[in-house]
Amino acid sequence: MKPRYLLLSLLMAIAGGAISLFAYTRFIDKPDPVISMDSSSVQTADARAYMTSFQMQDGFPDFTAISEQAVHAVVHVHTKSMVGQPSNPLMEWFYGDRYSRPREVSGYGSGVIISADGYIITNNHVIDGAENVEVTLNDKRVLPATIVGKDPSTDIALLKVKSTNLPFLKYGSSDQLKLGEWVLAVGNPFNLTSTVTAGIVSAKGRSLNLLEGDYKIESFIQTDAALNMGNSGGALINTRGELVGITTAIISPSGAYAGNSFAVPVSIVQKVVADLREFGEVQRALIGVNIRDVNSEDAEKMDLKEVSGILVTNIVAGGSAEDAGLKENDVIVKFDGQGVSSVPELQEQVSRRRPGDRANLTYVRNGKETTVPIVLKNSSGTTNIVKTGEGIEVVYGAKLEPLSMSEKSRLKVDHGVKVTEINDGKFRDFGMKRGYIILTINGKKIKNPAEIKQITDSEEDKVESIGGLFIQSDGSVFRFQFGN
Repeated sequence: MKPRYLLLSLLMAIAGGAISLFAYTRFIDKPDPVISMDSSSVQTADARAYMTSFQMQDGFPDFTAISEQAVHAVVHVHTKSMVGQPSNPLMEWFYGDRYSRPREVSGYGSGVIISADGYIITNNHVIDGAENVEVTLNDKRVLPATIVGKDPSTDIALLKVKSTNLPFLKYGSSDQLKLGEWVLAVGNPFNLTSTVTAGIVSAKGRSLNLLEGDYKIESFIQTDAALNMGNSGGALINTRGELVGITTAIISPSGAYAGNSFAVPVSIVQKVVADLREFGEVQRALIGVNIRDVNSEDAEKMDLKEVSGILVTNIVAGGSAEDAGLKENDVIVKFDGQGVSSVPELQEQVSRRRPGDRANLTYVRNGKETTVPIVLKNSSGTTNIVKTGEGIEVVYGAKLEPLSMSEKSRLKVDHGVKVTEINDGKFRDFGMKRGYIILTINGKKIKNPAEIKQITDSEEDKVESIGGLFIQSDGSVFRFQFGN
């Protein structure tokens, strides 16, 4: 090709490229994203890793207004308690009796103000065992707090401070949250105040087996908003600045944020808080069944249309389900018209009710769907209100409560009391722990806490043996015998 033709072709190619670029920039409405590179880097033996960020110049959600609102309604919770040290003759020989003296232990977490007159929600595990609780507001005021009530089954506790005109968050709806929806977590990680992180709703109705007890309710909202130690009890809010959850847990191999965080949905929180304010105790409604999720084998065996629903594995005698005519191997598919496909979903629905409430329960038996009315009961098998302080403090340093019908049925016993709290005293010296079930003392069957109260009051130095049960984390039960 002659030089002049080559030059002409080159000029035409350049002109064509310019026209194409002009057309592209004219017809694309949004500006190009800006990719910025941090100058910091991480050197390894294998590669160099650069820190990069990807920023959109417009169209990104603006969280500034709701963040400014939320930080003033979230507090820092500081707890103090005295913890006794186990006796160690060798250490006491070296350090004297100061080694075994009780020591002050501090704890930290977050809380959410829900009323102008000072009601604050936090997690039960934040204040559990605390002898002194105080909160620090975002304006740096420090106020003493009293514990109104707590509920280990949902890991929710309610505090109260004496103040007025406090900023607070309004309840939103966790039911209306959708997967992929933006949420913000506000709390105090690592004792830092007023920290806001953003993420999306990753999943709903998660059960992690974190909580203890027969009546635990786990139906967590999973997000990828960054949570760390100290965030517990903080707020999860939607893009309208409404409270949709109380941040509670993370899954992490290191103890620090690793991509998954979990919050108690406000649908559960709101009912628990209302009960604690009115009664001091949660009024827990029960169906009176032992249940598990339906699996593929169940679905095939029972000719179910899909692998969904809750399989009834046991009917509690005298419970609501027995009164309504349910049987073992029935599959619950709806509660009061709301479809339920898993145990957490059913628990969340029932947790909103109180003993005495009426609902409709839909179940499948032999391929046929049936709906029956049901009257929910409490753990004692009645529709009565449970009052604060029904557990009895005894001189041996333990708080006890009677076994429920469900617990007796599951453990196959007709008597016994449960240790719900353990403090300094002879029960601790015996080796008793929270969650232990006392069946006998000195060979006598124990049916209620009052019987232990009577024995310890009249025979304080004559308790020779204690027999009972303990439920291990894997669900198995072992028997124990203290003394002869």
